[in-house]
Amino acid sequence: MVFQRNVHSSRRPAVLVFTAAVLLAGQPVLHLARALSADAASAGHVRHFVHKGTATRLQLDTTNWIQHAGYIEGSGVGNDVVASRAIGDGDCRISVRLRMLDQQGSAASFFIGGNHFGFEGAKETIFVSGPLFGRVNLLQPSTDVFGRGDWIDFTAAYTAPSQRDGREVPGRLTFGINSNDVFSIETGSLAGEPFGLRPWRSRMQVAEWSITGESQEAVASLPRAYSIPTLDLVGQTQRQVLVDREPGQYLGHPTTLLLEDGKTILCVYPKGHGRGPIVYKRSSDGGLTWSERLPTPKSWETSQEVPTLHRVVDAEGRKRIIMFSGLFPIRMAVSEDDGATWSELRKIGDFGGIVAMGCVVEQRTAPGHYMALFHDDGRFISNSGQRTNRFIVYKTESTDGGLTWSAPFAIATHKTAHLCEPGAIRSPDGKTIAVLLRENSRRHNSYVIFSRDEGQTWSTPRELPAALTGDRHTGVYAPDGRLFISFRDTTLVSPTKGDWVAWVGTWEDIVEGREGQYRVRLMDNTKGADCAYPGVLLLPDGTIVTTTYGHWLQGEAPYIVTIRLRLAELDALAAQQNQNRH
Repeated sequence: MVFQRNVHSSRRPAVLVFTAAVLLAGQPVLHLARALSADAASAGHVRHFVHKGTATRLQLDTTNWIQHAGYIEGSGVGNDVVASRAIGDGDCRISVRLRMLDQQGSAASFFIGGNHFGFEGAKETIFVSGPLFGRVNLLQPSTDVFGRGDWIDFTAAYTAPSQRDGREVPGRLTFGINSNDVFSIETGSLAGEPFGLRPWRSRMQVAEWSITGESQEAVASLPRAYSIPTLDLVGQTQRQVLVDREPGQYLGHPTTLLLEDGKTILCVYPKGHGRGPIVYKRSSDGGLTWSERLPTPKSWETSQEVPTLHRVVDAEGRKRIIMFSGLFPIRMAVSEDDGATWSELRKIGDFGGIVAMGCVVEQRTAPGHYMALFHDDGRFISNSGQRTNRFIVYKTESTDGGLTWSAPFAIATHKTAHLCEPGAIRSPDGKTIAVLLRENSRRHNSYVIFSRDEGQTWSTPRELPAALTGDRHTGVYAPDGRLFISFRDTTLVSPTKGDWVAWVGTWEDIVEGREGQYRVRLMDNTKGADCAYPGVLLLPDGTIVTTTYGHWLQGEAPYIVTIRLRLAELDALAAQQNQNRH
């Protein structure tokens, strides 16, 4: 059975065609000879990625895929394998002979850019998802098309858009299994789109994989692993201070703010994974001890997203603390007395977003001017939003010391990387702002963008070294000018993947794309990668205070911990580690 929504009555009635005006991203393509003209299929050059069971143009050493006799095998979330060629300007057909063990409900897929053809989702159906398809489309039970664990021949056939008789003819992408068309859709140009395989919860085996027709070299990615040393503080429990723990209750995603006295720290976090009532605590001694939970306004119980704290000062010098809570609409609470009392949460406009505000940057254009950054994937930017699978980073501005905020402006996106959770760092001379970005498709390293005009224009997103790859980057300058940046480790190849880590290096390392000095594992997270949206603060004496949540005890709900350290202590540990190695 072929799924197609046809808008051209002259097309074959057996195929259902979905029309897409613009393709923002794509999915892996399987071989569908019928969707290509015979001439295009036969004339094109064949390039193999797996041939006679052996990988030929795949860098398996950057993934967890393994070469076996007669096939390659990969499994696990975040373990995509991407072809070394991308879609070209003309017609092509991608052919894959594969099978999936542990297939049931696995969400295993073939992808082109950010679009997926799924072999079997949670509902046990074949599905398509991504910007090209508008939403997740459940097709038919997978077992109606092929048997679980069977070897199958999968194709993705692409006919490029063209001109015919003075009019534009849209492109078409057709997926097939075992010589039967399964799904077809009209497309814009797919030229330059990467494609690959995602095993997800299955164990995927691939015996043959090739592209016939037009293709081009894929944009080279940076290495997926890093070479700088990693220091391990997990055993140094004397550094760890318990902020809050409640048996059986998920406590997560804290943000912190240091007051001007250099010792008072405010901390907010949700009772739940992002969504949940906001808990509020205070430390009066630089994070050595923490208060009981403090009273909060009633509306804080309705928070839908990670709360974030920020200091703002208006043009007259009046200081305030603002706290954002995201999704739709983004809301904000205000304190006029350094956190002693707070307003209710009130919306800042008719827009929403995720992890709002990831960062707030004081602009040097005029006193009281700020920009705040957040991201969205189409669901929350408006009240009627829908997921697009294309991530956009937005900026909103304030000219009155953070009391009111403008409509959002898009500042960054990428056709294959899912850029989100911006974390801003200003250069030592103050002239440049760098924003480090989480990459949520899990096929790339993290990214960075730069602005040299206070956020009015931004550079093209650039991939960062693996050493800086993670989620929710938050950093401070140490007294010696080095940067300490903490994040959740989502590096594609890392011995500390899923743990709470930090990176130590310089501004120049970020600008020049260098790995930095060393990494630090702060705590061992015992459940996946569910940890480490850290607050990072610098005390006047040079002590770094970083606070976050995680599954610190096996089988226990996550809770909040603070770690205190100085870079001199880490340098001594690095020197000792280097001496022991030699």
